[in-house]
Amino acid sequence: MTKFRAKSRIMIVDDHPMMRDGLTMRISSQADMEVCGDAATENAAVELAKQLCPDLVLIDISLREGNGIELVKRIRLLNATTKMLVVSTFQESLYAERALRAGALGYLNKNESNEKLLEAIRTVLRGDRYVSAETTQRLVSQALGKHAVMDDPIETLTDRELEVFRLIGDGVSTSAIAGQLFLSTHTVDTHRENIKKKLGAKTGADLNRKAIQSMLENG
Repeated sequence: MTKFRAKSRIMIVDDHPMMRDGLTMRISSQADMEVCGDAATENAAVELAKQLCPDLVLIDISLREGNGIELVKRIRLLNATTKMLVVSTFQESLYAERALRAGALGYLNKNESNEKLLEAIRTVLRGDRYVSAETTQRLVSQALGKHAVMDDPIETLTDRELEVFRLIGDGVSTSAIAGQLFLSTHTVDTHRENIKKKLGAKTGADLNRKAIQSMLENG
Protein backbone atom coordinates (compact mmCIF):
# COMPACT_ATOMS: atom_id res chain seq x y z
CA MET A 1 0.00 0.00 0.00
CA THR A 2 1.41 3.39 -1.01
CA LYS A 3 1.78 5.75 1.92
CA PHE A 4 0.18 9.16 1.32
CA ARG A 5 2.63 12.00 1.59
CA ALA A 6 1.33 15.50 2.30
CA LYS A 7 2.40 18.27 -0.04
CA SER A 8 4.64 21.07 1.28
CA ARG A 9 2.48 24.15 1.84
CA ILE A 10 4.00 27.31 0.40
CA MET A 11 2.94 30.92 0.85
CA ILE A 12 3.97 33.67 -1.58
CA VAL A 13 4.62 37.31 -0.64
CA ASP A 14 5.14 39.65 -3.60
CA ASP A 15 3.54 42.97 -4.54
CA HIS A 16 3.26 42.11 -8.25
CA PRO A 17 0.15 40.04 -9.12
CA MET A 18 1.77 38.63 -12.27
CA MET A 19 4.76 37.42 -10.26
CA ARG A 20 2.49 35.79 -7.68
CA ASP A 21 0.52 34.09 -10.45
CA GLY A 22 3.70 32.92 -12.17
CA LEU A 23 5.17 31.48 -8.99
CA THR A 24 1.86 29.81 -8.17
CA MET A 25 1.75 28.10 -11.58
CA ARG A 26 5.33 26.86 -11.30
CA ILE A 27 4.90 25.54 -7.76
CA SER A 28 1.46 24.01 -8.31
CA SER A 29 2.81 21.96 -11.23
CA GLN A 30 4.93 19.97 -8.76
CA ALA A 31 3.51 16.83 -7.17
CA ASP A 32 5.11 17.55 -3.80
CA MET A 33 4.14 21.23 -3.40
CA GLU A 34 1.08 23.45 -3.21
CA VAL A 35 0.48 27.17 -2.75
CA CYS A 36 -1.68 27.75 0.32
CA GLY A 37 -1.96 31.56 0.07
CA ASP A 38 -0.38 34.82 -1.04
CA ALA A 39 -0.04 38.43 0.11
CA ALA A 40 1.25 41.76 -1.22
CA THR A 41 2.13 43.65 1.98
CA GLU A 42 4.12 43.00 5.15
CA ASN A 43 1.20 43.21 7.58
CA ALA A 44 -1.10 41.12 5.39
CA ALA A 45 1.63 38.48 5.12
CA VAL A 46 2.07 38.33 8.91
CA GLU A 47 -1.67 37.84 9.45
CA LEU A 48 -1.85 35.18 6.73
CA ALA A 49 1.16 33.36 8.15
CA LYS A 50 -0.58 33.25 11.53
CA GLN A 51 -3.64 31.64 9.96
CA LEU A 52 -1.93 29.21 7.58
CA CYS A 53 1.31 28.22 9.36
CA PRO A 54 2.95 27.38 5.99
CA ASP A 55 5.97 25.14 5.62
CA LEU A 56 7.74 27.76 3.51
CA VAL A 57 7.24 31.44 2.67
CA LEU A 58 8.68 32.96 -0.52
CA ILE A 59 9.37 36.64 0.17
CA ASP A 60 10.25 39.55 -2.10
CA ILE A 61 12.24 42.41 -0.54
CA SER A 62 10.29 45.24 -2.16
CA LEU A 63 6.66 45.26 -1.02
CA ARG A 64 3.75 47.64 -1.52
CA GLU A 65 3.79 48.33 2.23
CA GLY A 66 6.60 47.30 4.53
CA ASN A 67 9.79 45.44 3.64
CA GLY A 68 10.74 41.84 3.00
CA ILE A 69 13.70 41.74 5.39
CA GLU A 70 11.54 43.05 8.24
CA LEU A 71 8.88 40.51 7.29
CA VAL A 72 11.42 37.69 7.59
CA LYS A 73 12.22 38.85 11.12
CA ARG A 74 8.53 39.03 12.08
CA ILE A 75 7.66 35.59 10.72
CA ARG A 76 10.73 34.16 12.45
CA LEU A 77 9.41 35.45 15.77
CA LEU A 78 5.91 34.27 14.93
CA ASN A 79 6.80 30.69 14.05
CA ALA A 80 10.38 29.41 14.21
CA THR A 81 9.46 26.26 12.22
CA THR A 82 8.31 28.17 9.13
CA LYS A 83 11.14 28.29 6.61
CA MET A 84 11.73 31.32 4.37
CA LEU A 85 13.33 31.90 0.98
CA VAL A 86 13.87 35.45 -0.27
CA VAL A 87 13.28 35.78 -4.02
CA SER A 88 14.25 39.21 -5.35
CA THR A 89 15.82 41.17 -8.20
CA PHE A 90 18.09 43.07 -5.83
CA GLN A 91 21.85 42.54 -5.73
CA GLU A 92 22.70 39.40 -3.76
CA SER A 93 25.92 40.84 -2.33
CA LEU A 94 23.89 43.53 -0.56
CA TYR A 95 20.88 41.51 0.53
CA ALA A 96 21.62 37.79 0.83
CA GLU A 97 23.53 37.95 4.11
CA ARG A 98 20.96 40.37 5.53
CA ALA A 99 18.20 37.93 4.64
CA LEU A 100 20.06 35.05 6.30
CA ARG A 101 20.76 37.10 9.43
CA ALA A 102 17.07 38.01 9.60
CA GLY A 103 16.09 34.33 9.59
CA ALA A 104 15.70 33.24 5.97
CA LEU A 105 17.44 30.07 4.81
CA GLY A 106 18.06 31.18 1.25
CA TYR A 107 18.26 33.93 -1.34
CA LEU A 108 17.46 33.57 -5.04
CA ASN A 109 17.47 36.12 -7.84
CA LYS A 110 14.17 36.34 -9.73
CA ASN A 111 16.05 36.08 -13.02
CA GLU A 112 17.09 32.50 -12.28
CA SER A 113 15.47 29.60 -14.13
CA ASN A 114 12.43 27.61 -13.08
CA GLU A 115 14.72 24.69 -12.26
CA LYS A 116 16.81 26.87 -9.92
CA LEU A 117 13.66 28.10 -8.17
CA LEU A 118 12.43 24.57 -7.51
CA GLU A 119 15.91 23.50 -6.41
CA ALA A 120 16.06 26.44 -3.98
CA ILE A 121 12.60 25.68 -2.58
CA ARG A 122 13.39 22.01 -1.98
CA THR A 123 16.77 22.85 -0.45
CA VAL A 124 15.21 25.28 2.02
CA LEU A 125 12.35 22.88 2.81
CA ARG A 126 15.01 20.35 3.85
CA GLY A 127 16.36 22.91 6.28
CA ASP A 128 19.51 23.67 4.28
CA ARG A 129 20.78 27.05 3.09
CA TYR A 130 20.52 28.11 -0.53
CA VAL A 131 22.68 30.96 -1.82
CA SER A 132 25.09 31.49 -4.70
CA ALA A 133 28.63 30.08 -4.65
CA GLU A 134 29.98 33.61 -4.20
CA THR A 135 27.87 34.24 -1.09
CA THR A 136 28.74 30.79 0.27
CA GLN A 137 32.46 31.56 -0.08
CA ARG A 138 31.99 34.88 1.67
CA LEU A 139 30.14 33.24 4.57
CA VAL A 140 32.84 30.58 4.88
CA SER A 141 35.56 33.25 4.93
CA GLN A 142 33.74 35.11 7.68
CA ALA A 143 33.30 31.91 9.69
CA LEU A 144 37.06 31.30 9.43
CA GLY A 145 37.74 34.79 10.69
CA LYS A 146 38.73 36.14 7.29
CA HIS A 147 36.46 39.17 7.37
CA ALA A 148 36.18 40.72 3.97
CA VAL A 149 36.93 44.40 3.68
CA MET A 150 33.78 46.33 2.81
CA ASP A 151 34.71 47.97 -0.45
CA ASP A 152 31.24 49.45 -0.81
CA PRO A 153 30.18 51.81 2.02
CA ILE A 154 26.56 50.88 1.28
CA GLU A 155 27.31 47.57 3.00
CA THR A 156 27.77 49.47 6.28
CA LEU A 157 24.13 50.57 6.28
CA THR A 158 21.72 48.84 8.64
CA ASP A 159 18.80 46.90 7.14
CA ARG A 160 16.44 49.83 7.77
CA GLU A 161 18.90 52.41 6.43
CA LEU A 162 19.40 50.36 3.29
CA GLU A 163 15.66 50.21 2.70
CA VAL A 164 15.32 53.98 3.17
CA PHE A 165 18.26 54.50 0.83
CA ARG A 166 16.65 52.26 -1.81
CA LEU A 167 13.38 54.19 -1.62
CA ILE A 168 15.24 57.49 -1.90
CA GLY A 169 16.76 56.11 -5.09
CA ASP A 170 13.26 55.29 -6.32
CA GLY A 171 12.32 58.95 -5.88
CA VAL A 172 9.98 58.31 -2.94
CA SER A 173 9.38 61.32 -0.67
CA THR A 174 10.16 61.32 3.05
CA SER A 175 6.47 61.25 4.00
CA ALA A 176 5.77 58.41 1.57
CA ILE A 177 8.77 56.43 2.89
CA ALA A 178 7.42 56.92 6.42
CA GLY A 179 4.02 55.61 5.37
CA GLN A 180 5.38 52.62 3.46
CA LEU A 181 7.74 51.52 6.24
CA PHE A 182 5.40 52.38 9.14
CA LEU A 183 7.81 55.01 10.52
CA SER A 184 7.49 58.64 11.58
CA THR A 185 8.90 61.31 9.28
CA HIS A 186 11.30 62.24 12.10
CA THR A 187 12.67 58.69 12.12
CA VAL A 188 13.09 58.73 8.34
CA ASP A 189 14.95 62.06 8.61
CA THR A 190 17.23 60.52 11.24
CA HIS A 191 17.94 57.60 8.94
CA ARG A 192 18.71 60.02 6.10
CA GLU A 193 21.27 61.85 8.27
CA ASN A 194 22.91 58.59 9.32
CA ILE A 195 23.08 57.43 5.70
CA LYS A 196 24.63 60.74 4.64
CA LYS A 197 27.39 60.33 7.22
CA LYS A 198 28.13 56.71 6.31
CA LEU A 199 28.23 57.41 2.57
CA GLY A 200 30.02 60.73 2.81
CA ALA A 201 27.15 62.68 1.26
CA LYS A 202 27.47 66.38 2.10
CA THR A 203 23.94 67.46 1.19
CA GLY A 204 20.49 66.01 0.66
CA ALA A 205 20.90 66.44 -3.08
CA ASP A 206 24.20 64.55 -2.94
CA LEU A 207 22.48 61.72 -1.07
CA ASN A 208 19.72 61.62 -3.69
CA ARG A 209 22.31 61.34 -6.47
CA LYS A 210 24.11 58.49 -4.71
CA ALA A 211 20.82 56.68 -4.12
CA ILE A 212 19.74 57.00 -7.75
CA GLN A 213 23.15 55.84 -8.96
CA SER A 214 22.99 52.84 -6.63
CA MET A 215 19.57 51.87 -7.97
CA LEU A 216 20.85 52.08 -11.54
CA GLU A 217 23.83 49.87 -10.71
CA ASN A 218 22.26 47.39 -8.32
CA GLY A 219 18.57 47.30 -9.23
